[in-house]
Amino acid sequence: MEMRWFLSKIQDDFRGGKINLEKTQRLLEKLDIRCSYIHVKQIFKTSDYPVVLSLENHCSTAQQEVMADNLQATFGESLLSDMLDDFPDTLPSPEALKFKILVKNKKIGTLKETRERKGSDKRGDNQDKETGVKKLPGVMLFKKKKTRKLKIALALSDLVIYTKAEKFKSFQHSRLYQQFNENNSIGETQARKLSKLRVHEFIFHTRKFITRIYPKATRADSSNFNPQEFWNIGCQMVALNFQTPGLPMDLQNGKFLDNGGSGYILKPQFLRESKSYFNPSNIKEGMPITLTIRLISGIQLPLTHSSSNKGDSLVIIEVFGVPNDQMKQQTRVIKKNAFSPRWNETFTFIIHVPELALIRFVVESQGLIAGNEFLGQYTLPLLCMNKGYRRVPLFSRMGESLEPASLFVYVWYVR
Repeated sequence: MEMRWFLSKIQDDFRGGKINLEKTQRLLEKLDIRCSYIHVKQIFKTSDYPVVLSLENHCSTAQQEVMADNLQATFGESLLSDMLDDFPDTLPSPEALKFKILVKNKKIGTLKETRERKGSDKRGDNQDKETGVKKLPGVMLFKKKKTRKLKIALALSDLVIYTKAEKFKSFQHSRLYQQFNENNSIGETQARKLSKLRVHEFIFHTRKFITRIYPKATRADSSNFNPQEFWNIGCQMVALNFQTPGLPMDLQNGKFLDNGGSGYILKPQFLRESKSYFNPSNIKEGMPITLTIRLISGIQLPLTHSSSNKGDSLVIIEVFGVPNDQMKQQTRVIKKNAFSPRWNETFTFIIHVPELALIRFVVESQGLIAGNEFLGQYTLPLLCMNKGYRRVPLFSRMGESLEPASLFVYVWYVR
């Protein structure tokens, strides 16, 4: 599942204030932040599958009620505000939620209680939600923490159905207490540590609950981590700073070329079945693929900063996936020809877990003093590659098409 968030942070620092969409938009325009009203038809232009609207909510209860009114007025029937009759105690498939918008936020009570309140006046009806650590019977497994109370407006709480935000405590706590509609967000540092120390428990957790991984707070420059390590253990939502181009965003864009670019990809069977003992760092069995790529030539490669077609061009082919599959190979350098270089070189890769593998083509111009200059790249899932003679389009660092720049290759693989 791709992380497709409309992240909203609206914090009221004065009493009696009201959220005003027009004023908010004018403020953002003054700050040179692009902002436009959301049209439901535009949301589902690329894909019919559901969109998750994640609220970073720091509002008073009065403003939460205004938020609830705005959400209902903006999205209308597309906003999922009640559980589906066929899924009272299990998560629906994306197919069952087509053309629906789901709100992710804190929630009070159960889905059954939400249905019972449907149609009633919820204004001014607010509840406190305690956040702390519960004690498990028998032994003390968690340190005592001070509980704090969050004020949550029922009007907003009742718009949260299958995407209730719940703080992650431990895998054991989740197995005993976590409900099917509760989602966890785990910071990259903690998630990386858990993926090394308790990988089987982590994968089991992602089979039952939607799990989101987010960048650590110290990334003040909005840099990104490599999302592949968390896709390898089945995390459904891997949050990245989309405003920052580079390798992580190339992998993100390439990963979701699969399934028609719909934003949803079915996880491999070994990440879905309950009796699987898959460990991305210790592959004991499988059906590896032998991938052969003959890189024939380049076509009108992008110009270097010197605006010359006489650059010294080379291509790097990289494989991203489980640790044992990650590797790269490089062509020789074609001197003073970036317009139509010819390599005619063949590369072979043995890939043990092809279901998780991504192939990345990177074109560079060799620089002896300042280092190589990036010209273009293209990333795609291995199993989306068609056999035979193929044209590989190139994209800029910002993800823009560089047509007609491309590579001409021959692809073959056997299992």
